[in-house]
Amino acid sequence: MSKTSYPLHTALSLAAAGVPVLPLRRGKVPFGNCTACADNACGGRPNMKTAGPCRCPGVCHAWAAATTDPAVLTSLAWTAAWQRAAAVAYHPGGAGLTVVDLDDAAAVEWARETLPATRTVATTRGEHWIYRGTMASRNAVRPGVDIKSTMSYARYLGPGTGTMTALPDTVRALAVKEPSPAHQATRAILAPPRAGNGECPHRTPAYLARGIAMAEQCITAASSAVHTTVYRTFLAVLSRHGRCGCLTDTHITRLFTAAQAKGETLRHCTDAWTNARTTLGL
Repeated sequence: MSKTSYPLHTALSLAAAGVPVLPLRRGKVPFGNCTACADNACGGRPNMKTAGPCRCPGVCHAWAAATTDPAVLTSLAWTAAWQRAAAVAYHPGGAGLTVVDLDDAAAVEWARETLPATRTVATTRGEHWIYRGTMASRNAVRPGVDIKSTMSYARYLGPGTGTMTALPDTVRALAVKEPSPAHQATRAILAPPRAGNGECPHRTPAYLARGIAMAEQCITAASSAVHTTVYRTFLAVLSRHGRCGCLTDTHITRLFTAAQAKGETLRHCTDAWTNARTTLGL
């Protein structure tokens, strides 16, 4: 079997089972974005089970490129990638799975004492424990332990052994990150003065909820001029709700999260929010 057909055969088998896959190059990393997709100019690939709306024929956008489509996997651009591939990876979240990546013997020992048994796959230095269910991915949840699920990829190292178990709360709890005191202080500074009890006085609480949802959608849909879109969206939200006291830290965090998902930094979000408030005299 040729170098090209070996990883491709594995990838096609996984794809047929509903597992989105992608090739990895040497160093266990995804292939870099093509020129058209550099700096996320195409808008990215938010659909995690297909080749994506950016219409790029190449293997771009790392985990978001993972696909179950055999036509994509065997396309000319992907075949070229398979020829250089060092390994096959998959997107656990796209397959409805979570991988607890145990990087050394100490981490494996901890897992055996702490986590419910599930399917395990041996790695070079440790093990992958695979659970049925998805959650947010996060690295270094404890020494030698990473969580790979949504918006992440894991190397495929074989089917493993054991029966897969439903994702337990003990694993979910590992990814819960308390906001740092500095971040809490920043949010307190950013939050506008509250004149009421958190309810929108314009119409009903649903009016505020719709407004925040529309603002999130506006930011998420931006394919260019993201900085400007974020600022104008913040300005629009504050012009309507900045003086009445109905905005809470939760609303602000939702807007910041949407902006950061488009590549904005926390610093830029902070500056855009502050500038919008200054413009409106808040």
